[in-house]
Amino acid sequence: MSTEVKIPALGESVAGGQIAKWNFKTGDAVKVGDVLLTLETDKVAAEVTAEASGTLTILKNEGEDVEIGNVVATIAESAGAPAPAQPEPPAPAPVATAPTPVAAPAPTPAPAEPANITEFKAPAEAPKPSAPAPQSTPASGRVTRKKMTPLRRKIADQLVSAQQTAAILTTFNECDMTAVMDMRKKLQDGFLAKNGVKLGFMSFFIKAVVEALKAVPGINVRVEGDEIVHQHYYDIGVAVGTERGLVVPVLHDCDKKSFADLELDILAYAKKAKDGKLQISDLSGGVFTISNGGVYGSLLSTPILNPPQSAILGMHSIQQRPMAIDGQVVIRPMMYLALSYDHRVVDGKEAVTFLLRVKDCIENPARMLVGA
Repeated sequence: MSTEVKIPALGESVAGGQIAKWNFKTGDAVKVGDVLLTLETDKVAAEVTAEASGTLTILKNEGEDVEIGNVVATIAESAGAPAPAQPEPPAPAPVATAPTPVAAPAPTPAPAEPANITEFKAPAEAPKPSAPAPQSTPASGRVTRKKMTPLRRKIADQLVSAQQTAAILTTFNECDMTAVMDMRKKLQDGFLAKNGVKLGFMSFFIKAVVEALKAVPGINVRVEGDEIVHQHYYDIGVAVGTERGLVVPVLHDCDKKSFADLELDILAYAKKAKDGKLQISDLSGGVFTISNGGVYGSLLSTPILNPPQSAILGMHSIQQRPMAIDGQVVIRPMMYLALSYDHRVVDGKEAVTFLLRVKDCIENPARMLVGA
């Protein structure tokens, strides 16, 4: 009896994916609960486990596209399989008796032996021609072709769609990170001891974005057909780069969460993204996205919208730069900020006001703590 391994349903918006990795090969013994394969969809990576114990036979290979319900392997229950393997040892008994009759008629085997010898030599010589075979399929060093993963295809489609359907415009500003860095340094030890996680810059920017969305609600909108949908909640997406590509897990109700809550959520999402454990629910419902290119050393960029959102904030690397403050030139840690927005529904005045509010919150972080 065999059990079919089928691609399970992963959500309403997921129709299939690509087999990213098999953890076993054909002929391996598997047991119930073993993770057989990793399926990569256009949203998340999902694991498919064995529902029976037995011998695995793979029907779909790594890199192949599959749909929900497709049979990708079978598991033959091998409870009785080991039993036939044990009776084989008794076979030497009959083999031992065979040489005796052969030894008696010496003249007859004599001609047979050379025939047998030539038969054995032929297979021995046969592998020789196969030796050059590997040389006939050398890998080209000039190009390498690799099929796009579902996630990469989805990213490509999303970015092209955003460019084609939205009127994207970007406005820039810069903020002085001195106050945030000083506050972070003073609070870091106590924050870490109390919450078990470090106080990072991202939680400050998430809080600053929430304050800016409250101040300029015209940014917190999306377009549906010929309607503008105003959103009155603050679910903020944080772009995370992974080996599979860019994913944007969403931190829900950021207006109600503390800095510690946000940092813990970010840490948990980062781990899930690294392990490929993100669920569709983790990527749903965002109203605004923050992308931090600064972690890769980016000084300035123009982020692309994450549809159906109408705006995205780009953070960048902190750089020591000379600034004119109160008539004097001083060196300050500065960060360029970029806000890309959909000019169909967001006016320039709203975008600039929003970015100035983010800048003000970062340069005066105490205000966010007291709600000023």
